[in-house]
Amino acid sequence: MEFGPNVTVFNHPLIQHKIAILRDKNTNTKMFRELVAEITALMTFECLKDVPTRVVTVETPLETCPQTMVLENSVAVIPILRAGLGMVNGVHMLFPTAHVGHIGLYRDEKTLEPHEYYCKLPDGIEDKLCILLDPMLATGGSVNAAISLLKNRGCLNIRLMSIIAAPEGIKNVVKEHPEIKVFVATCDRQLNENGYILPGLGDAGDRLFGTK
Repeated sequence: MEFGPNVTVFNHPLIQHKIAILRDKNTNTKMFRELVAEITALMTFECLKDVPTRVVTVETPLETCPQTMVLENSVAVIPILRAGLGMVNGVHMLFPTAHVGHIGLYRDEKTLEPHEYYCKLPDGIEDKLCILLDPMLATGGSVNAAISLLKNRGCLNIRLMSIIAAPEGIKNVVKEHPEIKVFVATCDRQLNENGYILPGLGDAGDRLFGTK
């Protein structure tokens, strides 16, 4: 299924292997949390392949040489509460100095529209590459609201990483924010009548934190 040039759907056997275990209803909280971090780390490698860099001079035991390094304070990781928190450690495995912000959204039970209840972002967010994290991209409503929130605060370079996505969610994000680069580990079949991804993996937040 094609979603456009800004959408990357991973088809790596290591990621698919880990997703198979992640989906299993018998996978416990500890293993689920570890798998989310591992999958995120594998995705981060691709997501940050064009991260801002600078050239420095390094002295080896034999001589000096020019070497590329990631530009300091150039990346911010923004999990959407609460499930997005489970992906932060995965990014930090590869990029431990990335600053972290948080966005909290709740959904109105009558209108189903997302509303902000918390937002704390690193200083200078408008100059950073912002990686928005949400393990489940279902309808796309919360993600679209979070992207709009970041744009309203001056963010110009935003990327989204999700583990499980529905086609409807990807299409909604691409439609509302066509310039955003979207990275998903796998795209599932569809949403059910209650907005859950099929085959999915249930509620990612509950499985991450053992609340159900």
